[in-house]
Amino acid sequence: MADNESSRMDTPTNISLIPGGDAVPESLEYKSVSVFLVLLVCGSGIVGNVMVVLVVLTSRHMRTPTNCYLVSLAIADLTVLVAAGLPNISDSLNGTWVFGHAGCLGITYLQYLGINVSSCSITAFTVERYIAICHPIRAQTVCTVSRAKRIITAVWIITCVYCMLWFFLVDIQVSQDGHVQCGYKVKRELYLPIYLIDFTIFYVIPLLLAIVLYGLIARVLYLSPLPSHPDGGTITAGTTTLHRSCRERAESGKGPGQQSRPKSALSSRKQVTKMLAVVVILFALLWMPYRTLVLINSFVSTPYLDSWFILFCRTCIYANSAINPVIYNAMSQKFRSAFRGLYRCQRPEGHQRTLSLIRSGYSTVRDPRTGTQFIV
Repeated sequence: MADNESSRMDTPTNISLIPGGDAVPESLEYKSVSVFLVLLVCGSGIVGNVMVVLVVLTSRHMRTPTNCYLVSLAIADLTVLVAAGLPNISDSLNGTWVFGHAGCLGITYLQYLGINVSSCSITAFTVERYIAICHPIRAQTVCTVSRAKRIITAVWIITCVYCMLWFFLVDIQVSQDGHVQCGYKVKRELYLPIYLIDFTIFYVIPLLLAIVLYGLIARVLYLSPLPSHPDGGTITAGTTTLHRSCRERAESGKGPGQQSRPKSALSSRKQVTKMLAVVVILFALLWMPYRTLVLINSFVSTPYLDSWFILFCRTCIYANSAINPVIYNAMSQKFRSAFRGLYRCQRPEGHQRTLSLIRSGYSTVRDPRTGTQFIV
């Protein structure tokens, strides 16, 4: 019985979290809190991630390599919220599995697919940021939208094939009191190596890689000395090309507004890097309670199955999939403007010209007599 209960815990967003014989999940208090949290977190997360996908797909100036990976992350998070979050509402209300055998296989598959693709997407944009900041010359050919699309396609295809393994590991289980649950159909000794491999590939390795790469990025952006250039500019490993092009424009007679462009470009890179680093940090922190719980329960003879703590772990997972759009809105001016345009039912492309003018240091004025706009 302990093996069966602990095996249920190894589904990252367990679709059968109610331990047999525990009276707490049957209480009205638990059901109310559980349903409220799932609806609040998953509902807001679904809306936010849909907005991320829409603003990138409909705004030409938002189609950057980094944003392509963020779209992949948003779709993966949507998969987690829909496949893992929403079925828990019926599970909390009914106390039994109502989606049948096909639902058990399909929902479990989609849960792992969304979780693993989100981890791979985070790793992809971390590597992309490292190349863009630390190797700007190579980034001109490596960090492109077309290459990002190919990488994303490969990630989804490989992960789809890898996650097919779960079709053979889960099945419907009927307890003695008639409760139907979706859980593992193999013993803990068999699924434990699979879980540890999954845990290492999609959690430990991405976090270790992120720590190393963001450390190198921080060294370039914040810790490296900024040597003075004879022309009065400053050159860093990540902004040499930008500063050089700025000096060339200044020497060719361009307006003084152009000289502030490298500084604003460096500031923009720092802002984007900070935003993506926050995404990685929250991924690590919000997944840690569940990962730690399952890791401990995989080796102890009597697993820890407190229903309220399981609800906390599950809510942290949903929050991880729901919070990224909030981070984008709080830390990215471009996403804020795009979200605002989408909310006002405006075409996001309408902001493209204004944003490009702001970035280039130009502005527009209107002739009061004719109403004609001029660029100055």
